[in-house]
Amino acid sequence: MRIFIYIIIFFAFFDLFAQLPIMSTYAVSLGASPFIAGLAVGMYSLSNTFGNVISGIFSDRKGPFAILVIGLLSTSLTLFTYASIDGPYSLLAVRFIHGLAAGLTVPAAFTYLANRTESAKRGKGAALSGAFVGLAAILGPAYGAIYTSRNDVPQTMFLTGTLILLIGIAAFFILRQTTIKKDKAVKDAVSFKDILKNNGLIRSFSGAFFLMFSQGVLAYMLPLKVEGLGLDSQLSGLLLSTFGISAILVFLLPINRIFDAAKPIYTLISGFTIMGASLFFLSAVTIEPLLYASMCTYGLGFALLFPSINSILIDSTSVSTRGRAYGYFYAFFSIGVVAGSSITGAFALSPNQGFFVSGSLLLIIASLNIWSYKK
Repeated sequence: MRIFIYIIIFFAFFDLFAQLPIMSTYAVSLGASPFIAGLAVGMYSLSNTFGNVISGIFSDRKGPFAILVIGLLSTSLTLFTYASIDGPYSLLAVRFIHGLAAGLTVPAAFTYLANRTESAKRGKGAALSGAFVGLAAILGPAYGAIYTSRNDVPQTMFLTGTLILLIGIAAFFILRQTTIKKDKAVKDAVSFKDILKNNGLIRSFSGAFFLMFSQGVLAYMLPLKVEGLGLDSQLSGLLLSTFGISAILVFLLPINRIFDAAKPIYTLISGFTIMGASLFFLSAVTIEPLLYASMCTYGLGFALLFPSINSILIDSTSVSTRGRAYGYFYAFFSIGVVAGSSITGAFALSPNQGFFVSGSLLLIIASLNIWSYKK
């Protein structure tokens, strides 16, 4: 049963990553100004945040099954509507609805997975889910770029929507036969006030935000650095794939036992430290082999951090509060991506400056976690 949830997670993130190389150019082809094109890209993440929170609330109230199936089916229907877009403003409307619908799926899937995973194995389970996210990060952009170059964006979205529709139908028949027993001992939902009192949730949510903040900086600045060094523009895609492959190897090889053997706070601090150091290194290097080395190191840090923040969230919640917690968790994911790219762009930082600032933030967060844990 868990493998099917992993497949759902893969396609949910595959939908996200397949859009990355094609959406800005598609908006421009529709006559969008640079501002509207940027808004079209960010609109998905904005509405995705609302979808994440809604998913978390209803996953706790009704269980994750219904919201998971609704999320998959509504996402597929939204993908079909790309064929009706006739201008930049209709694109904005479709992007908003697409992000909102897609935001329903991921928190419900992770809630379903966490509630069916033994506590002693939650680290390894989070690592396996991270592997499927990493695989989507490698295959999604390649699929989006290659298929769109041979067809067009609406056809690319239609094929993705068809695949997700099939997964949604399969989920209805496969998952409805399983139920999650609700924990009646805890009736209070996770409110913002609860979060401020829960150090584990603060660590988990801040980890999600700054992890994706660095991803936003990387996605925005890495192509600019590659271009500035006079290297082939395709190198930025290869470098991102290198980071994904590095992370997947850690997730799948026997080293993934570390996520159950070690306390997640230790792997969280290690992940932040390694990612921060790799971004410092990336800001300083100028030759291709060292760029690959920095991305391999970044992937290692990512692989340590992602399961850690998932494990801390699981340890800090009960079955009856986990859905809303995951909703907030992935809302911070979405906000982090937008913040990383927009803040570095707003301050007109160079690629090296952007990597240095992002690396500094990650090391500061690692230091704060060390301080708060000792205290």
